[in-house]
Amino acid sequence: MQGWLYLIIAILFEVAGTTAMKMSDGYTKVVPSVLMFVFYILSLVEQTYALKKFDLSVAYAIWAGVGTVLISIVGIFFFKESVSALKVVSILFIVMGVVGLHLSNKTL
Repeated sequence: MQGWLYLIIAILFEVAGTTAMKMSDGYTKVVPSVLMFVFYILSLVEQTYALKKFDLSVAYAIWAGVGTVLISIVGIFFFKESVSALKVVSILFIVMGVVGLHLSNKTL
């Protein structure tokens, strides 16, 4: 269970870092630029702890896949990015892939 907590925290920090990257406006805003690096470092620290409990391939795929889905949702709702049927279906495919990887690994 502890591995899942580390992985969830790593994902949330990664999403926060990517959001800060967008808000930094190409490193022209200092606070979001600094936060981006802080959040990514924290994400990698938590990911390292999660890897004590998970296989590398599964943990990284979950981290990247769930992070991608969450940042897509952030982009749509907070940055007013466009939404299309193809985008929604593609996000659903990512979710299905993450679930499939989870189900394929009996140690989780």
